Amino acid sequence: MEGVKHNRFGPVIFSKYERGSAIERALAMSREDILFELKNSGLKGRGGAGFPTSTKWMLTAAAISDKKYLICNADEGEPGTFKDRVLLIEYPELVFDAMVVGGYTIGATEGIVYLRGEYEYLLDSLNDYLNGMRKDNLLGENILGKKGFNFDIRIFLGEGSYVCGEETALIESLEGHRGEARNRPPYPVNTGFMGKPTCVNNVETLATISHIIVKGSEWYKNFGTSKSKGTKLFSISGDCEKPGVYELEWGMKISDVLKLVGAKDTKAVQIGGASGVCLNSSQFDRTLAYEDVPTGGSIIIFNKKRSMLKVLKNFMEFFVEESCGQCTPCRIGNVKLLEAVKMIEENKLTFGYLKKLKELAETMKIASKCGLGQSSPNPFLSIIENFKEEIFNYAGGGEYAKE
Repeated sequence: MEGVKHNRFGPVIFSKYERGSAIERALAMSREDILFELKNSGLKGRGGAGFPTSTKWMLTAAAISDKKYLICNADEGEPGTFKDRVLLIEYPELVFDAMVVGGYTIGATEGIVYLRGEYEYLLDSLNDYLNGMRKDNLLGENILGKKGFNFDIRIFLGEGSYVCGEETALIESLEGHRGEARNRPPYPVNTGFMGKPTCVNNVETLATISHIIVKGSEWYKNFGTSKSKGTKLFSISGDCEKPGVYELEWGMKISDVLKLVGAKDTKAVQIGGASGVCLNSSQFDRTLAYEDVPTGGSIIIFNKKRSMLKVLKNFMEFFVEESCGQCTPCRIGNVKLLEAVKMIEENKLTFGYLKKLKELAETMKIASKCGLGQSSPNPFLSIIENFKEEIFNYAGGGEYAKE
Protein backbone atom coordinates (compact mmCIF):
# COMPACT_ATOMS: atom_id res chain seq x y z
CA MET A 1 0.00 0.00 0.00
CA GLU A 2 1.50 3.33 -1.04
CA GLY A 3 -0.95 5.65 0.67
CA VAL A 4 -3.79 7.49 -1.05
CA LYS A 5 -2.51 10.66 -2.70
CA HIS A 6 -4.77 13.64 -3.31
CA ASN A 7 -2.60 15.79 -5.58
CA ARG A 8 -1.02 17.75 -2.75
CA PHE A 9 1.93 19.98 -3.59
CA GLY A 10 4.87 21.05 -1.47
CA PRO A 11 8.64 21.42 -1.71
CA VAL A 12 9.58 18.84 0.95
CA ILE A 13 6.98 16.59 2.57
CA PHE A 14 4.65 16.57 -0.43
CA SER A 15 7.49 16.14 -2.92
CA LYS A 16 8.23 12.85 -4.68
CA TYR A 17 9.27 9.92 -2.48
CA GLU A 18 9.61 6.19 -3.13
CA ARG A 19 8.51 3.79 -0.42
CA GLY A 20 11.46 2.21 1.38
CA SER A 21 14.06 4.56 -0.13
CA ALA A 22 14.99 6.23 3.17
CA ILE A 23 15.48 2.82 4.79
CA GLU A 24 17.67 1.60 1.93
CA ARG A 25 19.71 4.80 1.98
CA ALA A 26 20.12 4.81 5.79
CA LEU A 27 21.30 1.19 5.93
CA ALA A 28 24.09 2.13 3.53
CA MET A 29 25.21 4.91 5.91
CA SER A 30 26.84 4.84 9.31
CA ARG A 31 24.78 5.87 12.31
CA GLU A 32 27.14 8.81 12.79
CA ASP A 33 26.53 10.03 9.25
CA ILE A 34 22.77 9.85 9.75
CA LEU A 35 23.04 11.88 12.94
CA PHE A 36 25.25 14.41 11.16
CA GLU A 37 22.69 14.84 8.37
CA LEU A 38 19.95 15.46 10.91
CA LYS A 39 22.04 17.96 12.84
CA ASN A 40 23.20 19.74 9.69
CA SER A 41 19.59 20.02 8.46
CA GLY A 42 18.57 22.10 11.46
CA LEU A 43 15.33 20.13 11.76
CA LYS A 44 13.35 20.93 14.89
CA GLY A 45 10.48 18.92 16.32
CA ARG A 46 7.22 19.66 14.51
CA GLY A 47 4.95 18.94 17.48
CA GLY A 48 5.20 22.51 18.73
CA ALA A 49 8.13 22.59 21.17
CA GLY A 50 10.74 22.97 18.44
CA PHE A 51 13.42 20.89 20.18
CA PRO A 52 16.31 19.91 17.82
CA THR A 53 15.53 16.44 16.46
CA SER A 54 19.19 15.47 16.13
CA THR A 55 19.76 16.11 19.85
CA LYS A 56 17.00 13.67 20.81
CA TRP A 57 18.40 11.00 18.50
CA MET A 58 21.98 11.58 19.63
CA LEU A 59 21.13 11.35 23.33
CA THR A 60 19.06 8.19 22.85
CA ALA A 61 21.76 6.65 20.67
CA ALA A 62 24.38 7.39 23.33
CA ALA A 63 22.33 5.84 26.15
CA ILE A 64 23.50 2.39 27.23
CA SER A 65 20.67 -0.14 27.61
CA ASP A 66 19.63 -3.63 26.59
CA LYS A 67 16.41 -2.19 25.12
CA LYS A 68 15.44 1.09 23.47
CA TYR A 69 12.21 2.43 21.98
CA LEU A 70 11.19 4.92 19.32
CA ILE A 71 7.69 6.35 19.70
CA CYS A 72 5.68 8.22 17.09
CA ASN A 73 3.46 10.77 18.83
CA ALA A 74 0.24 10.66 16.81
CA ASP A 75 -1.94 11.99 19.63
CA GLU A 76 -3.13 14.97 17.61
CA GLY A 77 -5.38 16.55 20.19
CA GLU A 78 -4.76 20.28 19.68
CA PRO A 79 -7.99 21.96 18.52
CA GLY A 80 -7.62 23.11 14.94
CA THR A 81 -4.88 20.61 14.05
CA PHE A 82 -5.38 17.77 11.55
CA LYS A 83 -2.11 17.58 9.57
CA ASP A 84 -0.83 14.38 11.23
CA ARG A 85 -4.02 12.56 10.30
CA VAL A 86 -3.46 13.51 6.66
CA LEU A 87 0.09 12.15 6.79
CA LEU A 88 -1.02 8.84 8.29
CA ILE A 89 -3.80 8.41 5.74
CA GLU A 90 -2.05 9.63 2.60
CA TYR A 91 1.68 9.31 3.30
CA PRO A 92 2.23 6.42 5.75
CA GLU A 93 5.45 5.46 3.94
CA LEU A 94 7.12 8.70 5.06
CA VAL A 95 6.26 8.14 8.72
CA PHE A 96 6.99 4.42 8.99
CA ASP A 97 10.18 4.51 6.90
CA ALA A 98 11.56 7.20 9.22
CA MET A 99 10.69 5.10 12.26
CA VAL A 100 12.77 2.26 10.83
CA VAL A 101 15.62 4.69 10.13
CA GLY A 102 15.31 5.97 13.68
CA GLY A 103 15.37 2.45 15.09
CA TYR A 104 18.58 1.72 13.19
CA THR A 105 20.19 5.01 14.25
CA ILE A 106 19.45 4.96 17.97
CA GLY A 107 19.67 1.19 18.42
CA ALA A 108 15.99 0.54 19.09
CA THR A 109 14.27 -2.73 18.29
CA GLU A 110 10.69 -1.61 18.77
CA GLY A 111 8.67 1.31 17.46
CA ILE A 112 5.29 2.32 18.85
CA VAL A 113 2.73 4.63 17.27
CA TYR A 114 0.66 6.33 19.97
CA LEU A 115 -2.50 6.97 17.98
CA ARG A 116 -5.14 9.44 19.12
CA GLY A 117 -8.22 7.60 20.37
CA GLU A 118 -10.50 9.44 17.97
CA TYR A 119 -8.44 8.08 15.07
CA GLU A 120 -9.42 4.49 15.79
CA TYR A 121 -10.91 4.25 12.31
CA LEU A 122 -7.33 4.35 10.92
CA LEU A 123 -6.23 1.22 12.77
CA ASP A 124 -7.09 -1.38 10.14
CA SER A 125 -5.50 0.48 7.24
CA LEU A 126 -2.36 1.28 9.22
CA ASN A 127 -1.96 -2.31 10.38
CA ASP A 128 -2.47 -3.50 6.79
CA TYR A 129 0.29 -1.15 5.72
CA LEU A 130 2.65 -2.47 8.41
CA ASN A 131 1.91 -6.04 7.32
CA GLY A 132 2.90 -5.04 3.80
CA MET A 133 6.19 -3.68 5.11
CA ARG A 134 6.86 -6.96 6.93
CA LYS A 135 6.12 -8.92 3.76
CA ASP A 136 8.67 -6.80 1.88
CA ASN A 137 11.28 -7.08 4.68
CA LEU A 138 11.02 -3.38 5.53
CA LEU A 139 10.10 -4.49 9.05
CA GLY A 140 11.06 -7.53 11.07
CA GLU A 141 14.38 -9.38 11.26
CA ASN A 142 17.48 -8.52 9.24
CA ILE A 143 15.71 -5.69 7.46
CA LEU A 144 16.69 -5.45 3.76
CA GLY A 145 19.42 -7.99 4.44
CA LYS A 146 21.11 -5.93 7.17
CA LYS A 147 22.22 -8.73 9.46
CA GLY A 148 21.36 -8.11 13.10
CA PHE A 149 19.06 -5.16 12.44
CA ASN A 150 15.70 -6.19 13.81
CA PHE A 151 12.93 -3.66 14.22
CA ASP A 152 9.14 -3.78 14.28
CA ILE A 153 6.29 -1.33 14.84
CA ARG A 154 3.02 -1.66 16.73
CA ILE A 155 0.14 0.75 17.19
CA PHE A 156 -1.28 1.74 20.57
CA LEU A 157 -4.65 3.46 20.74
CA GLY A 158 -4.80 6.36 23.19
CA GLU A 159 -7.69 7.24 25.46
CA GLY A 160 -8.47 10.69 24.07
CA SER A 161 -6.81 12.83 26.74
CA TYR A 162 -5.33 16.13 25.56
CA VAL A 163 -2.50 15.99 28.08
CA CYS A 164 -1.20 12.75 26.53
CA GLY A 165 0.22 14.82 23.71
CA GLU A 166 3.02 15.65 26.19
CA GLU A 167 5.67 12.97 25.76
CA THR A 168 6.01 11.85 29.37
CA ALA A 169 2.23 11.72 29.88
CA LEU A 170 2.07 9.71 26.67
CA ILE A 171 4.61 7.25 28.08
CA GLU A 172 2.63 6.95 31.32
CA SER A 173 -0.45 6.09 29.26
CA LEU A 174 1.51 3.53 27.24
CA GLU A 175 2.49 1.84 30.48
CA GLY A 176 -1.15 1.54 31.50
CA HIS A 177 -1.18 4.43 33.95
CA ARG A 178 -3.22 7.62 34.10
CA GLY A 179 -1.92 10.11 31.55
CA GLU A 180 0.00 12.61 33.66
CA ALA A 181 3.27 14.40 32.99
CA ARG A 182 6.32 13.08 34.82
CA ASN A 183 8.85 15.12 36.74
CA ARG A 184 11.94 15.83 34.66
CA PRO A 185 14.78 14.93 34.93
CA PRO A 186 15.16 12.09 34.20
CA TYR A 187 14.26 12.60 30.56
CA PRO A 188 12.78 9.95 28.24
CA VAL A 189 16.03 9.71 26.26
CA ASN A 190 17.50 8.09 29.38
CA THR A 191 14.49 6.81 31.32
CA GLY A 192 11.43 6.54 29.15
CA PHE A 193 9.00 3.73 28.31
CA MET A 194 9.39 0.88 30.82
CA GLY A 195 12.37 2.73 32.26
CA LYS A 196 14.36 2.35 29.02
CA PRO A 197 15.87 5.02 26.73
CA THR A 198 13.07 6.31 24.50
CA CYS A 199 12.93 8.80 21.65
CA VAL A 200 9.54 10.43 21.00
CA ASN A 201 8.97 12.17 17.66
CA ASN A 202 5.95 13.85 16.11
CA VAL A 203 4.36 12.42 12.94
CA GLU A 204 5.40 15.40 10.81
CA THR A 205 8.94 15.33 12.16
CA LEU A 206 9.31 11.72 11.05
CA ALA A 207 7.79 12.42 7.63
CA THR A 208 10.38 15.15 7.09
CA ILE A 209 13.27 12.89 8.12
CA SER A 210 12.56 10.42 5.31
CA HIS A 211 13.11 13.15 2.73
CA ILE A 212 16.25 14.47 4.46
CA ILE A 213 17.84 11.02 4.48
CA VAL A 214 17.20 10.50 0.76
CA LYS A 215 17.87 14.02 -0.55
CA GLY A 216 20.37 15.33 2.00
CA SER A 217 20.53 18.08 4.59
CA GLU A 218 22.00 20.63 2.19
CA TRP A 219 18.98 20.22 -0.08
CA TYR A 220 16.66 20.66 2.90
CA LYS A 221 18.40 23.84 4.05
CA ASN A 222 17.47 25.55 0.78
CA PHE A 223 14.01 26.06 2.24
CA GLY A 224 12.91 28.35 5.05
CA THR A 225 14.92 31.06 6.84
CA SER A 226 18.39 31.19 8.37
CA LYS A 227 16.97 30.32 11.79
CA SER A 228 13.96 28.24 10.72
CA LYS A 229 15.03 25.60 8.23
CA GLY A 230 12.71 23.77 5.88
CA THR A 231 8.95 23.77 5.58
CA LYS A 232 5.97 23.35 7.88
CA LEU A 233 2.58 21.74 7.49
CA PHE A 234 -0.28 24.02 8.50
CA SER A 235 -3.81 22.92 9.36
CA ILE A 236 -5.80 25.95 8.25
CA SER A 237 -9.46 26.29 9.18
CA GLY A 238 -12.11 28.82 10.09
CA ASP A 239 -13.42 31.74 8.04
CA CYS A 240 -11.71 31.15 4.70
CA GLU A 241 -12.63 29.82 1.27
CA LYS A 242 -9.96 27.08 1.05
CA PRO A 243 -9.34 25.39 4.39
CA GLY A 244 -7.04 22.38 4.47
CA VAL A 245 -3.47 21.19 5.01
CA TYR A 246 -0.77 23.29 3.35
CA GLU A 247 2.99 22.82 3.19
CA LEU A 248 4.64 26.25 3.36
CA GLU A 249 8.19 27.42 3.86
CA TRP A 250 9.07 28.95 7.19
CA GLY A 251 9.23 32.74 6.85
CA MET A 252 5.91 33.29 5.08
CA LYS A 253 3.91 36.32 6.19
CA ILE A 254 0.56 35.74 7.85
CA SER A 255 -1.04 38.16 5.37
CA ASP A 256 0.20 36.01 2.47
CA VAL A 257 -1.26 32.90 4.09
CA LEU A 258 -4.62 34.66 4.37
CA LYS A 259 -4.53 35.48 0.65
CA LEU A 260 -3.56 31.92 -0.20
CA VAL A 261 -6.59 30.42 1.55
CA GLY A 262 -9.08 33.08 0.47
CA ALA A 263 -9.66 34.67 3.87
CA LYS A 264 -11.62 37.90 3.66
CA ASP A 265 -12.62 40.50 6.22
CA THR A 266 -10.33 38.81 8.76
CA LYS A 267 -10.39 40.10 12.30
CA ALA A 268 -8.14 37.59 14.08
CA VAL A 269 -5.79 34.68 13.45
CA GLN A 270 -5.17 32.09 16.14
CA ILE A 271 -1.68 30.67 15.58
CA GLY A 272 -0.84 27.32 17.19
CA GLY A 273 -4.29 26.01 18.00
CA ALA A 274 -6.22 26.77 21.16
CA SER A 275 -2.99 26.95 23.17
CA GLY A 276 -1.38 29.42 20.76
CA VAL A 277 -1.55 33.18 20.40
CA CYS A 278 -4.27 35.26 18.78
CA LEU A 279 -3.15 38.12 16.54
CA ASN A 280 -5.09 41.12 15.24
CA SER A 281 -4.92 42.77 11.81
CA SER A 282 -2.04 45.07 12.79
CA GLN A 283 0.13 41.96 13.24
CA PHE A 284 -0.61 40.18 9.96
CA ASP A 285 2.74 41.24 8.48
CA ARG A 286 4.56 39.08 11.02
CA THR A 287 6.19 35.89 9.77
CA LEU A 288 5.64 32.25 10.64
CA ALA A 289 9.07 31.26 11.96
CA TYR A 290 10.76 30.25 15.19
CA GLU A 291 12.30 33.72 15.38
CA ASP A 292 8.93 35.49 15.11
CA VAL A 293 5.69 33.48 15.42
CA PRO A 294 6.45 29.78 16.02
CA THR A 295 3.68 27.22 15.80
CA GLY A 296 2.95 23.51 15.91
CA GLY A 297 0.91 23.96 12.77
CA SER A 298 -2.66 25.13 13.44
CA ILE A 299 -4.06 28.37 12.02
CA ILE A 300 -7.66 29.28 12.87
CA ILE A 301 -9.12 32.30 11.08
CA PHE A 302 -11.89 34.50 12.50
CA ASN A 303 -13.71 37.17 10.48
CA LYS A 304 -15.23 40.37 11.80
CA LYS A 305 -18.55 38.72 12.60
CA ARG A 306 -16.94 36.70 15.40
CA SER A 307 -17.02 37.68 19.07
CA MET A 308 -13.49 37.33 20.45
CA LEU A 309 -14.82 37.04 23.98
CA LYS A 310 -16.86 34.01 22.94
CA VAL A 311 -13.78 32.58 21.21
CA LEU A 312 -11.78 33.06 24.40
CA LYS A 313 -14.50 31.50 26.53
CA ASN A 314 -14.58 28.45 24.28
CA PHE A 315 -10.81 28.00 24.57
CA MET A 316 -10.75 28.38 28.35
CA GLU A 317 -13.65 25.95 28.81
CA PHE A 318 -11.62 23.44 26.83
CA PHE A 319 -8.55 23.82 29.05
CA VAL A 320 -10.54 23.57 32.26
CA GLU A 321 -12.03 20.32 30.95
CA GLU A 322 -8.72 18.88 29.71
CA SER A 323 -6.45 19.74 32.64
CA CYS A 324 -5.37 16.50 34.32
CA GLY A 325 -5.49 18.32 37.68
CA GLN A 326 -2.10 17.11 38.81
CA CYS A 327 -0.47 20.50 39.42
CA THR A 328 -2.03 23.48 41.17
CA PRO A 329 -1.13 26.26 38.67
CA CYS A 330 -3.00 24.51 35.87
CA ARG A 331 -5.81 22.98 37.92
CA ILE A 332 -6.76 26.25 39.67
CA GLY A 333 -5.36 28.77 37.22
CA ASN A 334 -7.48 27.78 34.24
CA VAL A 335 -10.63 27.89 36.37
CA LYS A 336 -9.74 31.41 37.51
CA LEU A 337 -9.12 32.57 33.94
CA LEU A 338 -12.46 31.14 32.81
CA GLU A 339 -14.18 32.85 35.76
CA ALA A 340 -12.64 36.13 34.57
CA VAL A 341 -14.17 35.68 31.11
CA LYS A 342 -17.57 35.18 32.71
CA MET A 343 -17.00 38.27 34.86
CA ILE A 344 -16.37 40.29 31.70
CA GLU A 345 -19.65 39.00 30.27
CA GLU A 346 -21.39 40.19 33.43
CA ASN A 347 -19.54 43.51 33.46
CA LYS A 348 -17.97 42.74 36.84
CA LEU A 349 -14.22 42.55 36.14
CA THR A 350 -12.07 45.37 37.52
CA PHE A 351 -8.73 46.42 36.10
CA GLY A 352 -7.14 45.66 39.45
CA TYR A 353 -8.30 42.07 39.34
CA LEU A 354 -7.36 41.81 35.67
CA LYS A 355 -3.79 42.81 36.56
CA LYS A 356 -3.64 40.02 39.13
CA LEU A 357 -5.00 37.55 36.58
CA LYS A 358 -2.28 38.50 34.12
CA GLU A 359 0.29 37.85 36.85
CA LEU A 360 -1.38 34.50 37.51
CA ALA A 361 -1.21 33.65 33.81
CA GLU A 362 2.50 34.42 33.69
CA THR A 363 3.04 32.28 36.79
CA MET A 364 1.16 29.39 35.15
CA LYS A 365 3.49 29.57 32.14
CA ILE A 366 6.50 29.14 34.43
CA ALA A 367 5.24 26.89 37.21
CA SER A 368 2.95 24.41 35.44
CA LYS A 369 4.32 20.91 35.08
CA CYS A 370 3.58 20.32 31.39
CA GLY A 371 2.73 22.12 28.18
CA LEU A 372 -0.99 22.34 28.90
CA GLY A 373 -0.66 24.65 31.88
CA GLN A 374 2.32 26.43 30.35
CA SER A 375 0.46 27.33 27.16
CA SER A 376 -3.21 27.58 28.18
CA PRO A 377 -2.75 31.21 29.36
CA ASN A 378 -1.64 32.20 25.82
CA PRO A 379 -5.13 32.77 24.37
CA PHE A 380 -6.22 34.64 27.50
CA LEU A 381 -3.24 36.99 27.45
CA SER A 382 -3.19 37.54 23.68
CA ILE A 383 -6.93 38.02 23.17
CA ILE A 384 -7.25 40.36 26.16
CA GLU A 385 -4.30 42.40 24.89
CA ASN A 386 -4.91 42.38 21.14
CA PHE A 387 -8.68 42.87 21.27
CA LYS A 388 -9.00 44.95 24.42
CA GLU A 389 -11.28 47.58 22.88
CA GLU A 390 -13.78 44.91 21.83
CA ILE A 391 -13.41 42.91 25.06
CA PHE A 392 -13.65 45.87 27.42
CA ASN A 393 -16.78 47.18 25.74
CA TYR A 394 -18.41 43.78 25.41
CA ALA A 395 -21.01 44.37 28.09
CA GLY A 396 -21.76 47.82 26.78
CA GLY A 397 -21.16 49.74 29.97
CA GLY A 398 -17.51 49.50 30.91
CA GLU A 399 -18.32 49.73 34.63
CA TYR A 400 -16.15 46.69 35.34
CA ALA A 401 -13.12 48.79 34.38
CA LYS A 402 -13.49 50.90 37.52
CA GLU A 403 -11.56 49.96 40.65
